[in-house]
Amino acid sequence: MSEISDWKTLQDCRDAIDSIDNEMLELLNKRMKVVERVGKIKSETGGAIYRPEREKAIIERLVGLSKAANGLLNESAIEALYLEIFAVSRNLELPERIAYLGPEGSFTHQAAESRFGAMSDYLSLNSIETVFKTLEAKRAKFGVVPIENSRDGIVGETLDLLAKSSVKIVAELYMPIHVAFATKAQKLEDVTKIYSKDKGFGQCREFLSEHGLNDIELIPVESTAKAAILAAEDEEAAAICSHIAAKLYGVPTMFENIEDEHDNATRFVILSDFKNAISGDDKTSILVRLKDAVEAGALVNFLQDFDKEKINLSKIESRPSKDKDGGFDYWFYIDFFGHIDEEKIQNVLKKHEGEVTWLGSYVKGEG
Repeated sequence: MSEISDWKTLQDCRDAIDSIDNEMLELLNKRMKVVERVGKIKSETGGAIYRPEREKAIIERLVGLSKAANGLLNESAIEALYLEIFAVSRNLELPERIAYLGPEGSFTHQAAESRFGAMSDYLSLNSIETVFKTLEAKRAKFGVVPIENSRDGIVGETLDLLAKSSVKIVAELYMPIHVAFATKAQKLEDVTKIYSKDKGFGQCREFLSEHGLNDIELIPVESTAKAAILAAEDEEAAAICSHIAAKLYGVPTMFENIEDEHDNATRFVILSDFKNAISGDDKTSILVRLKDAVEAGALVNFLQDFDKEKINLSKIESRPSKDKDGGFDYWFYIDFFGHIDEEKIQNVLKKHEGEVTWLGSYVKGEG
């Protein structure tokens, strides 16, 4: 390969890029041959294909190498590249289906694709409960559902289903919620109607006002994905929708990130039927129903056991138990740092056998 000093013209640069691409393709094919062998070994031993802790370790190692070499690729760029490589690799090891809360083009779809890549087999479902049922029936290996939003709080349905399901949380991801203004119109003045969910219009009041769009027809539909579908059929229409919906239905994005507040994020969880190995940077989720919950100080005493073992909590949320006998009875949803198999965590949980439901231990996401 030529040196940087040899790249004097645009054609020299293009020739160098072609040469590098050829080398990259050769190396990627070599990597995939190793991956194919890994898949055969895992199929013999029953090992899980998706190993978030292994993927995290690879990315951290590569980020360190890039920094040491003063490379131009930062952590976000390396993660974006390798998440797609991981997704392709998993499909070579063993193609598996991912169920998610639809419709196609929703933010949950976007979250799923960010982890499992464009090549995976996706199954759009119309409710969180159906995602759980699909996993329990083994019609899909993974499920992706929202569990918390930075503005709207916890997704109660997800917690309630985790409380009684056999599937576990195997990963989490935090995704900023950005919406786009997508249209086939050539100019903004050509837009005569805008489709979106009713909440979508409310989230973009400033944008609509600043661009003089308050007086044109705003048409609420059941989802932002539906909005993109309708905008794709009418060159005088626009959609306020997710970026993935605009891309999926072929509607050009005229403006990106048009929401009034840019710090809105949703935490999604990936569900499956296996236990992760300890990564050293884990989070665990549990549901707690204290036997003596009606006694003063019961919750405090429970939490003090975590404090004694120096286990840091990251979240605690109360949920109605919804038992048939009625009354005011609550579960507590708790996230803490560490893995279920760590000795100090086992020390706490053994003291409260019968009171704790383990929901999963997984690599801590960046949120």
